[in-house]
Amino acid sequence: MATDKVAPLGSIENPIKCRGQDFKTLLEECLKSGVLFSDPTFPAEQKSIGMPQHDPDPKKEIKWQRPKEICENAVFVEGTTGTTDICQGQLGNCWLLAALSCLTMHPKLFVKVVPPNQSLSKSYAGIFHFTFWQYGEWVEVVVDDRLPVREGRLLFSYSHTRNEFWSALVEKAYAKLIGSYGSLKGGNISEGMEDFTGGIAYSMQVSSRTPRVLWRSLTAALSRGSLLSCFIQASSYRDISKVTGEGLIKGHAYAITDTDKVSKVSDEILLLRLRNPWGFVEYRGPWSDKGKEWDEVDKAEKERINLKKTEDGEFWISAEDFSRLFDIVELCSVSPDTLDEGKTPPSPSDPVLSSAWTISEHEGFWVPGSSAGGSRRYKQTFWKNPQFQLILREQDQAEEDDEDESEDDEDDEDEVEMTPEEKKREEKQKQKARQCTVLVELLQKNRRQMDKVNFLYIAFHIYRLQGMCLDRNFFMKNRPVGRSGKYKAQRGVWRKLHLDPGNYIITASTYRPNQPGEFFVRIFSKIKNTLGMFTFVCHVCAQQVMATPVSPEDQRRVQKTFDVEAALDKDYHLPLETCRQLIFGEDTKGHSRLSRKQTATLLSSLRNLQSIFFQFDKDSSGTMSPFELSTALEAVGMQCDGKVVQLLSERFASGELHMPFHGFVSCFTRLRTLFALYESETSQDVKDRGINAVSIWPKHALLCFHYHMYLNKL
Repeated sequence: MATDKVAPLGSIENPIKCRGQDFKTLLEECLKSGVLFSDPTFPAEQKSIGMPQHDPDPKKEIKWQRPKEICENAVFVEGTTGTTDICQGQLGNCWLLAALSCLTMHPKLFVKVVPPNQSLSKSYAGIFHFTFWQYGEWVEVVVDDRLPVREGRLLFSYSHTRNEFWSALVEKAYAKLIGSYGSLKGGNISEGMEDFTGGIAYSMQVSSRTPRVLWRSLTAALSRGSLLSCFIQASSYRDISKVTGEGLIKGHAYAITDTDKVSKVSDEILLLRLRNPWGFVEYRGPWSDKGKEWDEVDKAEKERINLKKTEDGEFWISAEDFSRLFDIVELCSVSPDTLDEGKTPPSPSDPVLSSAWTISEHEGFWVPGSSAGGSRRYKQTFWKNPQFQLILREQDQAEEDDEDESEDDEDDEDEVEMTPEEKKREEKQKQKARQCTVLVELLQKNRRQMDKVNFLYIAFHIYRLQGMCLDRNFFMKNRPVGRSGKYKAQRGVWRKLHLDPGNYIITASTYRPNQPGEFFVRIFSKIKNTLGMFTFVCHVCAQQVMATPVSPEDQRRVQKTFDVEAALDKDYHLPLETCRQLIFGEDTKGHSRLSRKQTATLLSSLRNLQSIFFQFDKDSSGTMSPFELSTALEAVGMQCDGKVVQLLSERFASGELHMPFHGFVSCFTRLRTLFALYESETSQDVKDRGINAVSIWPKHALLCFHYHMYLNKL
């Protein structure tokens, strides 16, 4: 008997349940009990607003009301959804609402975010659900329909007709997902676009193209199912929200909802349709709602493009004026293929579109003192940043034009000779065809805190692998073969690259070291490529620790007194427990005491360790950060990966961020024992994998335990 296949958890068909709430279960409970849903996880209280209530006037107190309490003829959706359903309230989240306006133009994408069959009448229980993309997973968010109201009007998002509530409820659900309404204040429209589609968001400088080429690019992007928006850059913080002479707002996100062209006498005019999320304040220049230019356009043309001369925030603008007045266009593509502007736009419903790329997704952390190494300018720590290995084994399939190259050669004598510039362009295209196409995106997570955005400056670099042991020298001697560009304080950075087949590593970093954070990396690869990616672990270069020759001074000290523990306590200020670890770390043949020769060797080793400790304690603090510990261990022949160094720091720093000298001694002593076990291992497979892969060692007497457990139990 066939069984239904369960969709993977986190897919749009089987989303993660935000805060463990299942919509269907809660809906059934409410309908059965006859009690309207009240969400305990996002209560109708000030903390859900997330901003202080400044106005003490009781008349302006915020109340929470359901749609039918606000408006008698309230509906979830009236007719069809459209851009005018969304108007911005008293919250600086135009970035989110502009993205939502864009979404209404793509019904197949819209129903992913706003599931159908939701109503304020049929099967109504005061509960609604919406779905958002969050770092590789779709998340279902359940909300009640109590909305913040002041003086009888919605405080935040509302519809132009005032009786439609789907947009206000989407806004509430997204606020719950992020933390509060205040968390939505200020942002980049690319965030909203990505979270509504799971696509790839990027920016385009308007000045990088002529008006006609730009119009064609945006028309093609819209036909591919991309979301588009634009804004005018504000020169200073004080310029934000200033209205220009043409009626446009600086630093404000506008949705690009359509492109078209009309005929005026003998001229063809290229137009773009924009929408201000406020729902009012429109462009006042040529081809605007009140522009005289429309008088010379046929009535049929005006009806075809659905021209409306109402103050609803939506207006037309010519491509020429758009290029002159706007600075940046933000785009969000559902597939990397839509980033290739030169290609004929496929239908968004084309199944080939979704299958042409494979995707690999990974999460990581920047840990201060361990894996938060900063930018390349910080040469001592950059190499400690999180690393991922990228394996490209097969070049992309040649384009059809390249496949017919041999047949075209027969007609060479009839062809016009190419210019040097054309030859160079053709050679570049051929080189790309021999390479692997990869798109890498780095997103930082959870950087919205209450009523402010706290994005770190982030970037990634890609290096061609040369050997498997990536120490600091590797990054100092080799230049990256690809990078995301300048460090940017925004949620995501991305780059589409053409790389030769081979092994690479991707290093994700913040601009400054020791900045904590979480991040998400996703990599798209062409279907003809084989992509293997995993968190990179640098194998330990297992070198034997050389004992320092015994100095005459140490020999005299041993001759003078043979109280080892007293000598260690007096000269090196080591706790009794560390002294015992040193003694038990030697081969005492079961007697728990050292010979004179062993004592002299131990003291010399301690002197050497002390010298190394002082050498790598760069800030002369008397302690070692994980960065300093890593380089110090490397100096004594022990090169460990970032995870192991972090574990060592936690184990031997006595609960502090930095490690004192006696912790360094204990750490070295125990690692030396582990290295001895590793060196005695006879399995070549284990040797090839390296000491950090100890968890796969054969299960015999000494090597059946996991390395990390070993460090904690010794």
